[in-house]
Amino acid sequence: MAKMTIVFAVLLIILGLGSFFGTGSIHYTALIPAWFGLALGIGGALAISPSETRRNIFMHINVTIGAIGMIGAFVEAVRGYGAARSAGLDPDMIAFSAKLAMGMILLTYTILCVRSFIEARRSREE
Repeated sequence: MAKMTIVFAVLLIILGLGSFFGTGSIHYTALIPAWFGLALGIGGALAISPSETRRNIFMHINVTIGAIGMIGAFVEAVRGYGAARSAGLDPDMIAFSAKLAMGMILLTYTILCVRSFIEARRSREE
């Protein structure tokens, strides 16, 4: 699962950089997915270890980062969309799409991690 974490980290970095450059390099908040990707990438690299304890600790840290990022992305997508609509404006669809994409990437990552944790626990109990 540590190597899969690095794959998801790369996806988030690509999303962040694509959003940033896609908006004309003006909005630095478009880099938020890249920062989450960097954190997951570092955690994923640290989780590649022969020590099961170290691997467990870093994977739990990674899934926590992923869950926090997922919740934040979905909340911000809904908040931004609602705020724009209530002000009578059209929402920024690039920002909205990037937030939804980040949320979906991290939702998928979190689900995969939880499934992996459940399978690991079941295999230890057998």
